[in-house]
Amino acid sequence: MHAWVRVSLLVCTLAVAAHSGGAAAAPLSSSGITFSDELGGFTVVSAAGSGTLADPFVVVEEITGPQEPVLTIRGLSAAFGNRVGSHHLTGFALTKIVINKTTDDWNLFEMELRETLAHESPYGDGLSFGQGSTVGHPFTSGKFPTVIETDEPSDSVAFRDGTVHPGEAASFNLIITDTSPVSPFLLLQQPTRIVASLPGPMLALAARSARSRQLP
Repeated sequence: MHAWVRVSLLVCTLAVAAHSGGAAAAPLSSSGITFSDELGGFTVVSAAGSGTLADPFVVVEEITGPQEPVLTIRGLSAAFGNRVGSHHLTGFALTKIVINKTTDDWNLFEMELRETLAHESPYGDGLSFGQGSTVGHPFTSGKFPTVIETDEPSDSVAFRDGTVHPGEAASFNLIITDTSPVSPFLLLQQPTRIVASLPGPMLALAARSARSRQLP
């Protein structure tokens, strides 16, 4: 069974089961990479896969808030290698499945890579969503048809023009690469309800989007 078929079936199953709750085990590891919800705001429910394009890491999360979830990722190293075939020293494919356990609709879902929580990821640190490569692009989502990537001054991907209602699940397919890998690194996540008056983080996103390239 192809990876995208497995993911689609899993999304459907999770959408039905989203209200059932359940205990989480964190951190969770698969094929040498560990995914942790230690910074709060969500629960890592499961992690599987090997990180290749045909068999991506599939990480399932329940997002509860109130703070924005930050996924901590450990284990990326030169020994891990590049499993997606891009020109970067290290890299892997990731499918994130997130379940909306909040009380708000999500109209936009943004992700940003950082080596430290306090500082954006500049070009020089090597961490990116496959910057400079076409491998794994364009990124896709089962709920959001529009994808905007920003390479500078930070590394972010914004999924938009869709809605995830409370209790529903959404999937996101992307790659993460690094030319000088560090462990751990962070994947900041911002599920957002867009309203007429943009909150502070959305103003920053709008400014970055003006410098972005919009993928087909």
